Amino acid sequence: MKKIRAFINNSNISKFRFYFQIAAFVLFVYGGYFYVTISEKLPTFACPFNKGSGGTCYLMPLQHQLHMTWSRFIGPGGIHLLKGFLVFACFGLVFSKAWCGYLCPLGTIQDWITKLRKVLHIRFSKYGETTFKGLKKIKYILLFLLIIIPLGVSNSLLWLPKFSHDIFPPFCKICPGRIVLPLFTGDTSQIYIDFSTKTAMTMTALGMIVTGIFFTGSFFKKRFFCLFCPMSALLYIFSKVAILRLNKNVAKCTRCGNCYRVCDVGIKEIADDVINKNIVKDDCMLCLKCVEACPEEGCLEVSFFNIPVFMSTETGFFKRYCLRNEIK
Repeated sequence: MKKIRAFINNSNISKFRFYFQIAAFVLFVYGGYFYVTISEKLPTFACPFNKGSGGTCYLMPLQHQLHMTWSRFIGPGGIHLLKGFLVFACFGLVFSKAWCGYLCPLGTIQDWITKLRKVLHIRFSKYGETTFKGLKKIKYILLFLLIIIPLGVSNSLLWLPKFSHDIFPPFCKICPGRIVLPLFTGDTSQIYIDFSTKTAMTMTALGMIVTGIFFTGSFFKKRFFCLFCPMSALLYIFSKVAILRLNKNVAKCTRCGNCYRVCDVGIKEIADDVINKNIVKDDCMLCLKCVEACPEEGCLEVSFFNIPVFMSTETGFFKRYCLRNEIK
């Protein structure tokens, strides 16, 4: 058992993650062609606008389930909404934010763009601390709008007129996944601007703009879109009680900053937090690069059902980074 643990702790998890992401990408983008449908409540972007999708992102059914009158909430509609959320919650409670780091097709595409930038020898930009704190709020605003707009399409909110149905489903209209993921199956039907109404034109044009920002931003900053992702915000609700956890032994932390330097989204708290044991932050995607880069024995640890499955070791750090001189 000790040999197995030593092998895992000293292994290159990033390489494993790379191949796991490819497998997940094939499953979620092409699984439908093989009659694979995992769930309609997935905590990751498996876009239903992609005909080959092997599942459905939960944000799509959530918006449709919220698109009902107040009276329906106390009947079958409310029960259906609750059931859907409970299924999503179960996924979140088991794997927490690892859905973002290992399974999300949009996240995988961003990682591929990062690799392309490295091949071209273009350095990525870093976020200033003030900018980072400001940007991370956007996903919560988008999550709020994702919830409130479907309600406003079916109901009068604060005695205001109902929202136009052309704005529905609001997040899917602007989500880059709706346009990008079908492209991998040769489907270009989502690349359009709907001129039927002003609202439809605005929403579809906004979707094209956001997609352009997705590619541009991801080229210069690692996991750029993840900072704005409402799915990430929704999953964070379960991260503190999830079965899969990222723990920190504060007593062993020397605050060397390696974990912060390798973090794709620049989470400084992972190095600075010397209070909390569970250090999954709202932008964390549990990619585990921080564990790989930590040189302190047992300082950072990933556990499942409180059973350690991967932890930082001096030997592992030396094998992964010192010999290749990758931490800068």
